[in-house]
Amino acid sequence: PQSMGGVSVKMFLRGRPITMYVPSGHVGFRPELPPERLQLDWVYGYRGRDSRSNLHVLGSGELIYFIACVVVLLHVPLRRQRHYLRHSDCVRCLAVHPDRLRVATGQAAGVDKDGKPLQPVVHIWDSATLLTLQQIGLGSFERGVGSLAFSCADQGSYLCVVDDSNEHMMSVWDCARGTKLAEVKSTNESVLSVEFNPQDSSSIITSGKSHVYFWTWSGATLTKKQGIFGKYKKPKFIQCFVFDAAGDVLTGDSEGNILTWTDGKWGGNEDTGMGTGMGTRAHEGSVFALCRRRDGTVLSGGGKDRRVLSWSPALSLLQEAEIPERFGAVRTIAEGPGEELLVGTTRNALLRGTLSGGFTAIVQGHTDEVWGLATHPTRCLFLTCGHDRQLCLWDGQEHALAWSLALEDTGLCADFHPGGQVVVVGLLTGRWVVLDTETQQPLAGGSDGNEQLSVVRFSPDGAFLAIGSHDNVIYIYSVTEEGRRYNRFGRCTGHSSFITHLDWSKDGHFIMSNSGDYEILYCECKAGGSRDREWASYTCVLGFHVFGVWPDGSDGTDINSLCRSHHERLVAVADDFCKVHLFQYPCARPKVCKWAGVATRAYLTCMSTTTRMHFHTRVHDTATRVGTLPVHTHPPNPPPPPAGSQPRVRRSRQPRHQRALHPRRRTPGVAGREGHRRLPMAGAGGALPGAALRPSPCRPPHPQNQTPGPKGRRPPPPPQKPFSL
Repeated sequence: PQSMGGVSVKMFLRGRPITMYVPSGHVGFRPELPPERLQLDWVYGYRGRDSRSNLHVLGSGELIYFIACVVVLLHVPLRRQRHYLRHSDCVRCLAVHPDRLRVATGQAAGVDKDGKPLQPVVHIWDSATLLTLQQIGLGSFERGVGSLAFSCADQGSYLCVVDDSNEHMMSVWDCARGTKLAEVKSTNESVLSVEFNPQDSSSIITSGKSHVYFWTWSGATLTKKQGIFGKYKKPKFIQCFVFDAAGDVLTGDSEGNILTWTDGKWGGNEDTGMGTGMGTRAHEGSVFALCRRRDGTVLSGGGKDRRVLSWSPALSLLQEAEIPERFGAVRTIAEGPGEELLVGTTRNALLRGTLSGGFTAIVQGHTDEVWGLATHPTRCLFLTCGHDRQLCLWDGQEHALAWSLALEDTGLCADFHPGGQVVVVGLLTGRWVVLDTETQQPLAGGSDGNEQLSVVRFSPDGAFLAIGSHDNVIYIYSVTEEGRRYNRFGRCTGHSSFITHLDWSKDGHFIMSNSGDYEILYCECKAGGSRDREWASYTCVLGFHVFGVWPDGSDGTDINSLCRSHHERLVAVADDFCKVHLFQYPCARPKVCKWAGVATRAYLTCMSTTTRMHFHTRVHDTATRVGTLPVHTHPPNPPPPPAGSQPRVRRSRQPRHQRALHPRRRTPGVAGREGHRRLPMAGAGGALPGAALRPSPCRPPHPQNQTPGPKGRRPPPPPQKPFSL
């Protein structure tokens, strides 16, 4: 950023100048480390949609599972979580040592904020102390670690790992020394699981797409036999297998069969195969999980039929139970104390129960990208919505789902009315709906355009609702009857791209908004300057009070979410590089991000884009507690090109919302800017309290805000923009 005579400062994003005016009486800002710290409080959700064998019970009685780059240890009776946080990218697989104390977890490859690759690695760690004991395979694996398993016959001395490279390299490691003992190319097809024979560590099995291989390990050599299905139809996938009490192997496949492979000791070479013995038709659809219980019986979990079946050692059906449809199919099964079973499902839920008594959820989460997040103004509640079309209210005190309901379309944004009784949700189709948080009944709704809504925000007194749309317009509604009645009040126009963020001033007379082409505009309701407004919330990622959070060389999409704390001393920033940064507020000094360890605290969240972030009401002066919802997402919009990389586009005769250009196709001469362009707002509803609505023409941008055109000539200023009244 550059100073402009103490009146304004200018920063650049992808070559586009953005001017921000300094508030009157501003005395400067010294970047210092904020005294507050973030501590991961609770992780809501479980990764069951695309993972396998990721639920186990430790010797302490805690459940262990992973989501994003966090490994969660959950004590169910005490409702307490602990977290292993040493991974730098998404955890892909998990294995528990025979001592039920040590754990091995493997992660995917990734990149850091500078684009440098982060190599996949396996961590072996102590579940009691959460200390890392060994790092295995750094630089040896490609793309990620897909499957791993401890040996059992020798008290867990060895670890077998299969990576996600094209050849799915299979390797055996010494756990104590961290050295590689053997390695071989396993197959070009997907490998879904690997296990040692519990009675013989020289025997290993892998299974996956169209194969089951029986490996013999000797010194530095691994040789295999291929499973021959004989009279049985060769399945597309062998998703799981387990050793029974006799040492035979039971496999579950995509045809719904459980096949028995009777040879317990394997030899020979790759040209010879091993045939299957008995087969049992177990499920309609795939068999996703197999688990041998302490009494020798075997449990199987089905995909399409959602059933959990109990089988005798001879594979006679003993008992069955069906998982409720709302939880999805069975993904994995673990045995708890006594008759208790623990089931992970494909709809990201963890269930606890028995075959005779049924199952209840102990962990629930969204099943697709989460985009909307809102915190209750006074209570320890927060609300989420996303691409799974579910609207969920969470109890932050009990760490549980209070209720959920299905939306008619994808929910992208939400906000509580200041009274806390109602909530508004913006949808992908341009519609919005208002719900009672106690009864979950719809109270009101509307539709503004046919493009997605990106932000909804009530004014501080709850008298107005602002709705930011991808048609470049902010729609204003007057609100009465404690948030139960809405009337169109007016529109704020002037943005040249979709609305990304907006905030109300504390007096409810101004709106500050950001757009996809890095504009900062103000919608005013009475005459006066906007630079000295005090804002009831601060979520806009562009503005004088927060411009210091932007790193050098940012392309404009690096920061996805920003939120100021309730006491107005902190600002938290979620970026594209899996981190939440904590700054002092205001953060109005250039290159604050360069003061590493001095001006910001950074916390790894998950290897996914963080789309929304809010401070909860339960915030303390010395320790800010945060509940996280790690989800797999992608950036909402592609980054625009640098200024000057696209030709000028002529104006169209189409309606404004159709001719509005995406940042990728913006005219290079019209640069991002703060305008102190004030957007008059009026409509049939009258005026805001104390406001004198006067149409104010758009002030043209300062010449210094424009990008030079060909041969050093500056393009003429753009025409004044009309305002819809």
